[in-house]
Amino acid sequence: MSLKQKIASNRLMMLFIKGFKYLIKKGPLFVLAQIRNKIVFKIRKYTRKYGVLSSQQIKYQKEYNFDKNTKFSILVPLYNTPIKYLTDMIDSVLEQTYDNWELCLADASDKNTEEISNICKNYCQKDSRIKYKKIENKSIPENTNVCCDMSTGDYIVLFDHDDILSKGALFEIAKVIDDKNSDYIYTDEALFTNKIKKPLAVHFKPDFSPDTLRSYNYICHLSAFKRDLFYEVGKFREDYNGSQDYDLALRLSEKAKNIVHIDKVLYFWRVHQNSVSSGADAKPYTIISAKKALKDHLERVGLKGEVLDSKDPSTYKIKYDIMGNPKISILIPNKDHINDLKVCLDSIYKKSTYKNFEIVIVENNSEEKETFEYYETIKEKHKNLKVINYKGKFNYSKINNFGVEHCTGEYILLLNNDVEVLTDNWLEEMLMFAQREDVGAVGCKLYYPDDMIQHAGVIVGLGGVAGHSHKRFDRNSSGYMFRLNVAQNLSACTAACLMMKKSVFNEINGFDEKFEVAFNDVDLCLRIRELGKLIVYTPYSELYHYESISRGDEDTPEKIKRFQGEINRFKDRWKDFLEKGDPYYNSNLTLDREDFSIK
Repeated sequence: MSLKQKIASNRLMMLFIKGFKYLIKKGPLFVLAQIRNKIVFKIRKYTRKYGVLSSQQIKYQKEYNFDKNTKFSILVPLYNTPIKYLTDMIDSVLEQTYDNWELCLADASDKNTEEISNICKNYCQKDSRIKYKKIENKSIPENTNVCCDMSTGDYIVLFDHDDILSKGALFEIAKVIDDKNSDYIYTDEALFTNKIKKPLAVHFKPDFSPDTLRSYNYICHLSAFKRDLFYEVGKFREDYNGSQDYDLALRLSEKAKNIVHIDKVLYFWRVHQNSVSSGADAKPYTIISAKKALKDHLERVGLKGEVLDSKDPSTYKIKYDIMGNPKISILIPNKDHINDLKVCLDSIYKKSTYKNFEIVIVENNSEEKETFEYYETIKEKHKNLKVINYKGKFNYSKINNFGVEHCTGEYILLLNNDVEVLTDNWLEEMLMFAQREDVGAVGCKLYYPDDMIQHAGVIVGLGGVAGHSHKRFDRNSSGYMFRLNVAQNLSACTAACLMMKKSVFNEINGFDEKFEVAFNDVDLCLRIRELGKLIVYTPYSELYHYESISRGDEDTPEKIKRFQGEINRFKDRWKDFLEKGDPYYNSNLTLDREDFSIK
């Protein structure tokens, strides 16, 4: 099954399961009413926002005065295109509100050749901006390069022969070029079968995210880039046939000076039986080409690693080489609850295949005699473990800042005492990212004891402040657009298990001690981002998280007041960030829930 088909089928399966649960609970009449209301709402939403522009919007866009008057060359290689899809595709270009474009059609069809040729020639006679050339079929990369050779535009736009552009697609891209001087632009997209008003799924993408791109081609459609940039990176390459778009996206991302994501659905990706012939399973060369593209990309950017398959089709895992054998200091604050601490420590020592680590336990106001007896026992048993005392009142930030001063490792791993390691190579999976110069911190995948997701990265703005991505999703779920199962960049990750260089921690002066309990880790990550470094979430380092059982959940007036104060402090400090929105989320997705549903 291809990536496109997998996206569609996952979305349909989720809807089916949800509908079945409602059917059992509420009965058929209730379900039918809900379905009708939801469909009507969705159609109106998409009609208003994406598929169909209002007359006022069309008038505004057609009359808009651009500074640069960018010319777009839309490249479309044709191959046995169904007539209906062909005319829909061309008509969607003709309906663009922005008119400085040319459509370059290179036709390699070997069926219905006369009909396809006649239709294209008729369009050419009606509009001189449409160019048509009959060619011998070679490969998609070569056929697309022929389209490029026909073109004269400032920017190249890639467009599949069976898909549809939103009427305002070129307008929106031209506006970004005017406003931001972007040399590489991509947009959100929707999958549909017959009508764009009834999409099967919508891919609301993050802003440019290099680690996400190395996991799968999330950029995909609609892509536009400077013509000079396209020639600089070598156009499409025959050796990557089947994954030529992915190879190009990687090369463009390496050279582009300003990559801009437009968070609007401007491309409609048609799902039909022949849209990707039989899928990736029947075309194993597409996977081979993708891995080759990734391997070559790593070499070009100076990273060493092995490209492997990830859990979902057409997604990938990079196993970066570990450089040297650096020491990791695992820092664990603790107060009593030695049974929980024992589970944590036992799992570290039993599971970890990476051995060059020390454990630093920061003891904070324990009251039980058994706790201190246990400390003596584990110190005797494990020579790479030490216990230091912090005597002040509980302040998570102060405790960890104090603890880091006693760490001797090159890397710090902040770890809660209420976790249990599940993955043998959990340290390597985080270290391989943390060692990169462009990475500031690395978070992992955490489960509740019932195997539901507790943490898969942090989305800043969820719930008004910050929340965990995909919280309470099933452990085996792929998540929204496979994001539970691929390494990716995010704005923050929880400090329940967070690795970074000690030098990075010290460069930002550690935790802000005014955040005593809440949001200290999110604030830490955002300050790391201000250094120009990336935050990485990896799903390949997995732990159970028993979440705060060691401190209890009792809400006292003092705790409530402190928590509200930390909310206010966070909102004040990161006001601009919250107003702009998390760049690794999407403005079209809700901030009320963690499930990546539409607003």
